[in-house]
Amino acid sequence: MSLSREIEQYIKKMLEKHSIIEVQRSELAEFFKCVPSQINYVLSTRFTPSQGYLVESRRGGGGYLRIVKLSWTDYSGRKFLELFNNLSMDMDQWEAEGILRRLKEEELITSREYHILKAVIDRDVLQVGLPQRDRVRSRIIQAALAALSRIDNQ
Repeated sequence: MSLSREIEQYIKKMLEKHSIIEVQRSELAEFFKCVPSQINYVLSTRFTPSQGYLVESRRGGGGYLRIVKLSWTDYSGRKFLELFNNLSMDMDQWEAEGILRRLKEEELITSREYHILKAVIDRDVLQVGLPQRDRVRSRIIQAALAALSRIDNQ
């Protein structure tokens, strides 16, 4: 078994016991006798929102990693994962607003959250050229979906 696979399995085993874990990158690297960049590689390729995980990194003062297992099912049974995986990487404003409208209609976000997110993705706010603007907009929608899917609600 490859080292990356071992690290992945170790972290997933920890997440089976707790849906949120906090670990230090340096301690994991020491435990697996590898460089911290190996830990970064595993986290960035195997613990992504589309795979059902959110990784938060804190640096300085004995920085740590918080890994949160996401819940991809909303109250109506619709899977966020399906929506997340089907998002275009170049999302125009009309498409993004449609997703936000749907989230509001299904009461997964409040009217206030809808208006905040709508303002953030507006082409007049994202003052960069195409196709970068559509890519940034898509990343914002992905981040919002990942935040909605957090089990720990932090």
